[in-house]
Amino acid sequence: MENNVAITDRTKLFAIRIIKACCFLDEKPGVYRTLSKQLLSSGTSVGANVREAQSAQSDKDFLHKLEIALKEARETQYWLEILIESDLIDKPKFEPLLQEANEIGKILVTSTKNSN
Repeated sequence: MENNVAITDRTKLFAIRIIKACCFLDEKPGVYRTLSKQLLSSGTSVGANVREAQSAQSDKDFLHKLEIALKEARETQYWLEILIESDLIDKPKFEPLLQEANEIGKILVTSTKNSN
């Protein structure tokens, strides 16, 4: 994905991809569904927090919301890594999601550093 795409659009598209991945995981029983819920929660929260930052009441509030988005991005990376490294899923289907989570994380790190 291009770096010049607005972070709000990029995290929204990421959330949509996460939702589709979770629909796939929900078709399977047991641990897949448990991990799907974790991934869905953190993966969609990234964009929600970035969007909330747009309406921040202060610079401190803006930074706080971006830091939450970064935490959620890192949690999403974790759940994707667990799925991939446990061999529960087809790696080529989920590695692009992990790559995007990593790139979004890097953008958010830069954004939070620049906001200080």
